[in-house]
Parts: sequence; C-alpha cells; structure tokens
Amino acid sequence: MVKRLQPSGGTRSMKIMRPRSQRGVTLFGLMLWAIVVGFVALVSMRVLPTLNEYFTIQKAVNKIAHENGTTVPQIRQAFDKQKEIEYSIQAIGGKDLNITKENDVVVVSFAYEKEIELLKPVYLLIKYDGHSK
Repeated sequence: MVKRLQPSGGTRSMKIMRPRSQRGVTLFGLMLWAIVVGFVALVSMRVLPTLNEYFTIQKAVNKIAHENGTTVPQIRQAFDKQKEIEYSIQAIGGKDLNITKENDVVVVSFAYEKEIELLKPVYLLIKYDGHSK
C-alpha cells in the first residue's frame, strides 16, 4: 500500500493498479492456425479418395482370389468385370495384376503410384501395394 497526498490535503491509501496481462489469440496466431487447418483439410480432401480406391481394389482382389477361376486370364477378366462394377477403381486394370500360386493358393498382388496435386507446383506421391489374403 502506498500513501499519496490528495489535493484536498488529506491522506488516503490507494492501491497501485497494474495493468492485467491480456489473454486470448492474436490475429497472427489466428491466421497461423487457419493456414495449418486449411492445409490439413486440403491434404485430407485430396488423399481420402485415393485411400477409398485402394481399399476398393483390395476388396476386389480378395474376392477374385478366393472365388473366381484358377488361370491368369480368368482372374484378369474377373478383375476387369469388377472394375466396371466398382466405379471408383481407376488406377489399375486386370493387366496390372501380378498373379502367382503359393501352396496351391492363388495370390493376386498389385502395386501402383498415385500423384496428387496439392497446389500447382507441389505434388504428393503415394505408393500403394497390396495382395490377396
């Protein structure tokens, strides 16, 4: 407590008021978070369709390996028919499948790359590969 003289000649005790520190988000911080959230949203919107396509291909390959023919042309033809049904498969066709037999079990494998444009000079390359289970 500090005592100060008042103009009327009396003394009165007064508290020294310190300015409270301000709390909250600054404009710069808000803009930085907006850029980060926007970039994450952009990447997510571009990558999620390719993930959906990968899981669709994986499901089709598993189905074909367990249900359809035993020769390579039959399996490729079955995949091409499945591709016509599943509109989201665009990356590969029946000719891109690698078909082998392991312990009398047909194993169908695939691998492909997907290039995604984020901004005009910036691209994201994702490599997908999988095989039947």
